[in-house]
Amino acid sequence: MLTPYILIDEAKVRSNIEKMQKVADNKELQLRPHIKTHKMPYLAKLQQEYGASGITVAKLSEAQVMLANGIKNIFLAYPIVTKEKAELIKDINEQADTFIVGVDSLIGAKTLNAGMTGADKKLKVRIEIDSGLNRTGVTKDKAVSLAKEIVQLENLELEGIFTFKGAVYKGESTLDLEKSGEEEGSLMVGLKRELAENGIDIASVSVGSSPTAKTAANVQGVTEIRPGTYIFNDAMQVKFGLCDIDDCAARVFATVVGKYDDHLVIDGGSKTFATDVQPGHAPLNLKGFGIVVGHSNLTFARMNEEHGVLEFNGDCDLEIGDVVEIIPNHICSTVNLHNDVYLKTLDGEIKKEKVAARGHLY
Repeated sequence: MLTPYILIDEAKVRSNIEKMQKVADNKELQLRPHIKTHKMPYLAKLQQEYGASGITVAKLSEAQVMLANGIKNIFLAYPIVTKEKAELIKDINEQADTFIVGVDSLIGAKTLNAGMTGADKKLKVRIEIDSGLNRTGVTKDKAVSLAKEIVQLENLELEGIFTFKGAVYKGESTLDLEKSGEEEGSLMVGLKRELAENGIDIASVSVGSSPTAKTAANVQGVTEIRPGTYIFNDAMQVKFGLCDIDDCAARVFATVVGKYDDHLVIDGGSKTFATDVQPGHAPLNLKGFGIVVGHSNLTFARMNEEHGVLEFNGDCDLEIGDVVEIIPNHICSTVNLHNDVYLKTLDGEIKKEKVAARGHLY
């Protein structure tokens, strides 16, 4: 195989899927994994085979790819605010068995409502709550007011609330996933009670990124968790203590193309590895842009578009032409850089798998 490429170990994938499914099953929760990590219908179907209730997508075009491949229970966890996208939402809603869309503004809700004019069935929506990440989502104190407006819209059905918090506690990055997950779950369950006190009953309380899914699941009243990275794991998950290196199912393989006094150069740079998770930043303070497997003396220090620089001190036994194996800091956006990946099947065969939703960003 020509480097650089991603190799995925199906046995490890299945093990990771099974472990997270057990977390959900033991708490009698729905598991709706986020497919932004892999963007492959094959793996989405595998997750459902193990018991996932459906899938989560980040973008409308991802939903279209998954629906075209027979996956019909989809949550689009992203605000839709334009007429053009709302009209496409109408078509997806007609074809899907279950389709839910996130909203965090009255403008977005009204846009969806207008787009559903003349539809055969209402569109289910969930209100996104900002639980500390300061990204999209309304704050808890504004959620009830927005919910009251949404339930008045004739073409929408308020199905639930959701959040994406990640490793944040009291508004700050943290390594204490127990406190972070408990805070996340408690905020959301408390909001459900508040909505009920105002005459608004919802079915779903959806939480949990890969770092907080297991701990937020412990809060009674949570109904669903939506982790994504867990299917592969990466250097971030290793540093969080959520998995071991052996649990990382997706690795990037690259060839050493240059050896110098204090560094090697590999044939993979920022067009091969995601750079959205920078080393040396709290709370993880990752060392370099990934773990060079089997070579603890190497640091993936920097990269340009086509060049990756691995720094070393002292001796280095790697030579030009050798292949290195790297677990990237963030596997989700790394996969999105590749048209295809290689899958090592349970019987040891290697097959190419298309990243079907790669680059589907609208």
